[in-house]
Amino acid sequence: MTEKTKRIDVHHHIVPPAYIEALADVGVVNSLGANFPQWSVESMLEMMDRNGIQAAVTSISSPGVYFGSVPFASGLARKCNEISARLISDHPRRIGAFAVLPLPDVREAFREMEYSLDSLHLDGVCLLTNYAGRYPGDPAFEDLFSELDRRKAVVYVHPTDPPGGNPLGDHVPNFLMEVTFDTTRTIASLIFSGTLERYPDISFIFAHAGGTAPFLAWRLALGSFVWPGASERAPRDAFFYLRKLYYDTGLSASVHALRSLQSLVDESQILFGSDYPFAPEVLTVETVKGINAYDGFGEGAKQAVEWENALRLFPRLG
Repeated sequence: MTEKTKRIDVHHHIVPPAYIEALADVGVVNSLGANFPQWSVESMLEMMDRNGIQAAVTSISSPGVYFGSVPFASGLARKCNEISARLISDHPRRIGAFAVLPLPDVREAFREMEYSLDSLHLDGVCLLTNYAGRYPGDPAFEDLFSELDRRKAVVYVHPTDPPGGNPLGDHVPNFLMEVTFDTTRTIASLIFSGTLERYPDISFIFAHAGGTAPFLAWRLALGSFVWPGASERAPRDAFFYLRKLYYDTGLSASVHALRSLQSLVDESQILFGSDYPFAPEVLTVETVKGINAYDGFGEGAKQAVEWENALRLFPRLG
């Protein structure tokens, strides 16, 4: 694989049979309104080879592991993280992984975070945009973010269903549109709770080009002027915090999304992402085409987006 074609995919999911079976046992049979895709490590590696993907940093997608029972969530998180560790052991230069945590129980999540990073040596953690309606800016998550900041951890944030389920009904499934809105809610939660101000050493990556946050950046920046108390928690305007975040290209490599994102952040903050296998391989092909066709990226910027930026966060994958 040549440097011109190699890619590091930071938005790449695993869907182990053990995970699907555990969810079926509690009556969960889909993700964001879509059926779970077929997955195997063999098919994953073959797909990566076909699309010039040198390495993938994997994660468990929505709906995560919590369905009302903390023991169930803790056990399933441990099982998934140990599966991830075995995949890394078998394919150390090709597979990385974000740990799944049994939030909203912070004590159990803290324990699993320590085990995953210190014993399993996973590459970071994956958080969902909300847990039973609680967003990451909730004070309950303070100790977890404090420790992640101390570790200078990479935190990947993936959308899940908004509180209350599907606002538009089954004819517009959540994966089509709501995921982008919940990502934006989470970014706003982290900004206006002061979490991003207090914990500047966490490297946050947001899926799907940050949802609608790039388009709404100016509106979010108004919060400092029109919202009493906002500037006490977040003393700098929203643009400052938004420009510190990383954003992936999963399902977002259109000229409209990329131009909006590039108007907000430097190319050094944009990472290649496919959202495979929830987004089928044909959409990875379209993502690659979209990046290559986008006239806002010179050759150096494309190379940075496709692998160099991710390599700074995950040097062992080089």
